[in-house]
Amino acid sequence: MTRRPEEYAGGGRPVEGDVDDQASLVAALAGCEAAYYLVHSLDQPDFTRRDAAAATVFGRAAAAAGVGQIIYLGGLGEDDDELSEHLRSRREVEHLLGAAGVPVTVLRAGIVVGHGSLGWDMLRQLVVRLPALITPQWVQTRCQPIAVSDAVHYLAGVLGLPAAQGAIFDIGGPEVLRYREMLARVAALLGRTQLLLPVPVLTPRLSSWWLKLVTDTDIRAARALIDSMTNEVVMREESIRALLPHDLLSFDDAARLALDEADVAHG
Repeated sequence: MTRRPEEYAGGGRPVEGDVDDQASLVAALAGCEAAYYLVHSLDQPDFTRRDAAAATVFGRAAAAAGVGQIIYLGGLGEDDDELSEHLRSRREVEHLLGAAGVPVTVLRAGIVVGHGSLGWDMLRQLVVRLPALITPQWVQTRCQPIAVSDAVHYLAGVLGLPAAQGAIFDIGGPEVLRYREMLARVAALLGRTQLLLPVPVLTPRLSSWWLKLVTDTDIRAARALIDSMTNEVVMREESIRALLPHDLLSFDDAARLALDEADVAHG
């Protein structure tokens, strides 16, 4: 966590906090009315334990510093579904952040479409690098992607909002798509024709190794993401849209912006 010097009552240098060090977090959170928690450890083999420990420390530090609201970006998915380890971990973090008494506002999202988003970058690289894809069953799973700018709109909008205190909201874009539809649309935006070759069995472990061969995605993070792609991540309630009205970007518009950002980033 870093804040600009002018955001401190006493000025001075930016302050950083380590989610493994409660004392450093208490110092970093001093004087804060609210805190955003956008932490995960998907690239670590024991990410569930690490994320649980970090959320516990952060929640306690926020309480000790007198923070009035924690805002957390979690994951969509039905609680009564057989959730992946990644999504179960996201749910656990929701509870642990608030265990010390600070109200937590949770925004649950699926794939965030924007350069730097792990799920989006994985899909983009599959389209860019391969003219044909041997696809597992998860390409048939439905999801509700959201543009990064729309996700930021909701994250900013719930800050200090009384109706958002301690509330859980689903957030998503205007379209529900299958992963294969997203791959096809990205290919069309890039002027490519992509052949999808479905196979009846491709285990999450084999899928993650396959992704490692054709993308830059970390193998551990890829495995966690692939496990989650067997779960539908679709909005089940839309109260956030009435609370914070906003014109949402279509998937194609969000993808165009993300592709342009990737072009700039890669020169």
